[in-house]
Amino acid sequence: MPFPGGFTWGAATSAYQVEGSTKADGRGVSIWDTFAAQPGHIRDGRTGDPAADHYRRWEQDLDLMKELGLKSYRFSIAWPRIIPLGTGEVNQKGIDFYRRLIEGLLAREITPAITLYHWDLPQPLQDVGGWTSRKTAEAFAAYADILFTAFGDVDADWFTINEPKTTAFEGYGFGVHAPGVQSSIAAGAAVHHQLLAHGLAVRRFRASGAKGRIGIALNLMPVYAIDAAATQATLFTDGAENRLFLDAVLLGKYPTDAIGGLPGQFDIGATAFDGNVLPGDLDIISSKCDYLAVQYYGVAGIDANGSQVEIHPISRATWQQIYPQGLFDLLTRIKRDYPRIPLIITENGMPDPTADHTVDDPYRVTFLREHFQQASRAIAAGVPLEGYYVWSLLDNFEWAEGYTQRFGIVAVDFATQKRTPKKSAALLTSVIRANAVSRG
Repeated sequence: MPFPGGFTWGAATSAYQVEGSTKADGRGVSIWDTFAAQPGHIRDGRTGDPAADHYRRWEQDLDLMKELGLKSYRFSIAWPRIIPLGTGEVNQKGIDFYRRLIEGLLAREITPAITLYHWDLPQPLQDVGGWTSRKTAEAFAAYADILFTAFGDVDADWFTINEPKTTAFEGYGFGVHAPGVQSSIAAGAAVHHQLLAHGLAVRRFRASGAKGRIGIALNLMPVYAIDAAATQATLFTDGAENRLFLDAVLLGKYPTDAIGGLPGQFDIGATAFDGNVLPGDLDIISSKCDYLAVQYYGVAGIDANGSQVEIHPISRATWQQIYPQGLFDLLTRIKRDYPRIPLIITENGMPDPTADHTVDDPYRVTFLREHFQQASRAIAAGVPLEGYYVWSLLDNFEWAEGYTQRFGIVAVDFATQKRTPKKSAALLTSVIRANAVSRG
């Protein structure tokens, strides 16, 4: 099952999950440093330091990427490394680190794919409201401008905000991620201000004259009614999980059925949400992107109460229902329902079934092969899919789960930091070389 010539194959990480060295070289404090330090927030009581120690071992990791045959590496830049207080003085040592990383990738003929924000908001910004505040969107635009000036000479793919839904819902709604806020009103504000930040950054990118392309990374989840009685709740759930973000970015409007108190809706109340939206905001949010980045982990069944129920096998990450066909459904749905835009899969993966160090992962080999097959099917059906990044390159700090979930195609012994490719890494290498996946 072939992929087009020039198709981009890569793997992804994020700064807080792999870098460690959270106090090195002038880095400021992030909301995840604060959140992880508080007892009871992280399953194993650990933090993002040392994580996979990538800040010190990046050259070794780049050599490994070259050995695996990666064409591109998606990483995130830690906002607190660049501007420790979130606004104000720039930390040159942070700029220098990412310049070394980028130049190292280019020297190995690996294309940089740069995420501006992957959840590590500087703590001083959270202290004055975080993503509930419009000022954070403005601070993000200024931060983005600094990066476009520093690295705009590189022909890279840029991603503005990673999974605004997860930050808003898990971080500001349910409080299980940083910053640990439990408020539906705050979650709604965080949705809008992150999307506004995205649009502002796109406009700064255009004005900067930076090389490359830019888009946003949305985690999207197909939902399926478990019976006829659940049809309406499933439509509302799709609004809250998917169209709230897709419609804003690609159509310049929020869906009218995503927010409210009915089963499946985002229960915040339209008045509270609309209070964040100023004239012109949606024009900014829908500033033309060069591509849409899609992050796909699985699906959910929806019952008449709007509850998400299990209809397919789950992984160790109990929120993940594994259904490769859902990737095809999602990609073809975007093609059908939205203006044509190039698509890139920027995250797709699963954790090992235990927290034990292992390189024998036949389940992930099957998982990736079946998802690659669905991606090839989608391309054959006319979907303009241009790239695929596996999550994750390395075993790492898995947010609230700490080190109890391993998503890497490369195993990391956290006691020694030794890297060992898993069987799934060999699969990826073979697919890259062939630019095709077997049907079996």
